Amino acid sequence: MSLIALLLTVLVAVLHLYFLVLEMFLWTRPLGLKTFRNTPEKAETTRVLAANQGLYNGFLAAGIVVGLVIGQPVLVTFSLACVVVAGCYGAYSVSRRIFMIQAVPAILALVLRAL
Repeated sequence: MSLIALLLTVLVAVLHLYFLVLEMFLWTRPLGLKTFRNTPEKAETTRVLAANQGLYNGFLAAGIVVGLVIGQPVLVTFSLACVVVAGCYGAYSVSRRIFMIQAVPAILALVLRAL
């Protein structure tokens, strides 16, 4: 695997750990409100849902990291593919910018890993 593919793969994992923190711990805080363009009232009513979503983002990151550490490219590829699906669904159901932030880095990582 090329260094660029590895760096992009790690970037996707780091992004998903960041999403975990935003959604589980900062959802109702100023950074979370600004990032997700929420009002304090909406953030408070959706706090538990966001925490659950953050946990799933953590699982995506864990799949990538564990796959890299134990040398299981199939696990890494599967986890990156799950990120792409999540990014596409987020773009469809919430905002197109999710595709750029979440799916595009994972797609690039998958393409570079395949070369």
